[in-house]
Amino acid sequence: MTDFIREIVEEDLRNGTHKTVVTRFPPEPNGYLHIGHAKSICLNFGVAIEYGGHCNLRFDDTNPEKEEAEYARAIVDDVHWLGFDWGGEPLHASDYFDQLYAWAEHLINAGLAYVDSLSADEIRAHRGTLTEPGKESPYRNRSVEENLDLFRRMRDGALEDGAAVLRAKIDMASPNINLRDPVLYRIKHEDHHRTGGKWCIYPMYDYAHPLSDAIEGITHSLCTLEFEDHRPLYDWLIENVPVPWRPRQYEFARLNLNYTVMSKRKLLRLVTEGHVRGWDDPRMPTIAALRRRGYTPASIRNFAERVGVAKRENVIDVSLLEFSLREDLNLTAPRVMGVLRPLRVVIENFPEGESEEFESPNNPEDASMGTRKVPFSRVVYIERDDFMEDPPKKFFRLAPGREVRLRSAYFVTCTNTIKDDAGNIVELRATYDPATRGGDAPDGRRPKATLHWVSAEHAIDAEVRLYDRLFNVEDPEEGGDFLAHLNPHSLEVIEHAKLEPSVANAPRASRYQFERLGYFCVDRDSSAERLVFNRTATLKDTWAKVSGAAGS
Repeated sequence: MTDFIREIVEEDLRNGTHKTVVTRFPPEPNGYLHIGHAKSICLNFGVAIEYGGHCNLRFDDTNPEKEEAEYARAIVDDVHWLGFDWGGEPLHASDYFDQLYAWAEHLINAGLAYVDSLSADEIRAHRGTLTEPGKESPYRNRSVEENLDLFRRMRDGALEDGAAVLRAKIDMASPNINLRDPVLYRIKHEDHHRTGGKWCIYPMYDYAHPLSDAIEGITHSLCTLEFEDHRPLYDWLIENVPVPWRPRQYEFARLNLNYTVMSKRKLLRLVTEGHVRGWDDPRMPTIAALRRRGYTPASIRNFAERVGVAKRENVIDVSLLEFSLREDLNLTAPRVMGVLRPLRVVIENFPEGESEEFESPNNPEDASMGTRKVPFSRVVYIERDDFMEDPPKKFFRLAPGREVRLRSAYFVTCTNTIKDDAGNIVELRATYDPATRGGDAPDGRRPKATLHWVSAEHAIDAEVRLYDRLFNVEDPEEGGDFLAHLNPHSLEVIEHAKLEPSVANAPRASRYQFERLGYFCVDRDSSAERLVFNRTATLKDTWAKVSGAAGS
């Protein structure tokens, strides 16, 4: 699959601009990665792999207030889980703090940076607008000696937070606001999760990022379109600092999904305010949450490939992500039977105290996955929705006097209903046809419905969590607070589902298709005493309505 990024890489290799390809994935460890980051991961690592190069995992860890070692560990796990490796330990912008500081002094000595004593509010007021130029700071023309002295005092902890910043001296009248003397360093008396208390000044992301690229010999610095206006500053720093390598930045459209928010700030709010149960809540768009819900690495990589790499922003229907998942799980997930809302059925002509076993395929799409034995007994559970006492014309499942097929087992006919004092049906009575063992009749009759079922004697109890979209509108961020659009039905917990015994010792994260119900995954909350399953996706394929999304 080609795209404009790969065309650039191929041209650079063809004309000798680069002999090899070096990319990087540079997250800030201030939150968990989400599905948008997965697209960037697949692009950066994918390009490097395709062209025989290398991709670094580098943490741009320049803000100790918001960064945590927990986030860094989660990011490492996510990238590995997606199937990528960078060789050795991850890199960090903090590895280069000494060099970045030295280059800042180089800019001061060259008259290209100065220490500004304006407050943050005053700096904003001086910056100007999109239509009006900014105003120069009264401290802009301090001498080199004074700037060096102040900058070193900043470094040595002699000044308080907010008392001064180091700014590049570029052009306060530039039409690009990012070039209006951007801040390069600020004072933060905060311990860093890697460097501890060594530093009390920290580089800004826009300063550290391009220079880290240069240190690492990055050939193609791939980032999303919101950094397009930052590229002139990226290039200015590369031009004016004695870097060992001259990387170049290229921008592509970020991933936008409907029914989803992907701002780290908003995701953090969902977590801290308790709207979800953590960063890996299966309703979240984080990679950790998708993993817990039951998504596979292959499904996310295939989704990223389908979305492609574009130059213009667009919104992708979340159904495309779900389609990619179903496509993968249909081929790889073993089938089992489970009943979420059980209705007891007593088969009166089946011998009491006896049971049988049936061979059932683990996956009809892959015979190599073999078969399993499914027990059958006098009492079975069927799905409550599969019975109606007074069915409408097009309801073909079980009803009084009607015959249906039980998957892989027998034909059964409902003969009676048992109700409680309130008139609710609590049990069915039925008969079976012993001649239909395996699901076929010798006389060729064919019931119009085949139901899934579980033997009551052998059933495993489980908790099943049915997840739906976290938001109930396509664009949660349109028109006010995104929290107003939370879906109140995004999670339904079923306490007493009944599952066939083959799943009794299912390990955490194992995935199954519950026949006729959907795809499910064993949650990390499972224990030997109680199985917990998450619904990963329903069986229904909604891809048809968005079939044009793949080419957008």
